[in-house]
Amino acid sequence: MAQQETDEQINDGYVVDTEDCEARELAYRERGTARPITVVGNPVLHRETKDVTEFDDKLAALIDDMFASQKAAEGVGLAANQIGVDLKVFVYDCPDDEGVRHTGVVVNPVLQDLPADRRILDDSNEGCLSVPTAYASLARPDFAEVHGQDAQGNPIKVRGTGYFARCLQHETDHLYGFLYIDKLSKRDRKDALRQMEEGTPRYETVPND
Repeated sequence: MAQQETDEQINDGYVVDTEDCEARELAYRERGTARPITVVGNPVLHRETKDVTEFDDKLAALIDDMFASQKAAEGVGLAANQIGVDLKVFVYDCPDDEGVRHTGVVVNPVLQDLPADRRILDDSNEGCLSVPTAYASLARPDFAEVHGQDAQGNPIKVRGTGYFARCLQHETDHLYGFLYIDKLSKRDRKDALRQMEEGTPRYETVPND
């Protein structure tokens, strides 16, 4: 089933992703089917995913399933490889630090380098659906900008601050084969994996062989 119209309004190339969030998110997930989440150790999470080259009904259906899966797992962002699909797509339904909700899709995302004067680090806690029940402090810039495409292949730009900036960086990292725990010290990574081992995820996961 193809998307009937562009998912977000666009202003100067920047997506306006704060309008009609509830209705848009609901429409996606009502069409989709929740899938289990892949976890650290699954090979699809540890390599760069493939570029999307076909903007068709199959991609639209994947995006619907991703929103359904994200909601089922109570996440704020989800990359395609987190449900086992080797493609550069992520979805998000995430508030920023002011409580403003952002909802959208980015295909073939590229995180933009920040000038030195914009690299203000935020060392808040971070978690991941693919490392269930684990959290660790990780310093990331408190502003992020991602360039990519929408579900129809149109060029878009997404920018965010605070928690939403963290989400954009986190999900883009996924599609290039990196989990947030890969950025931690050996000690903190080991602690995160211990938390995961001792915890019980509240959503369905794919067991690693």
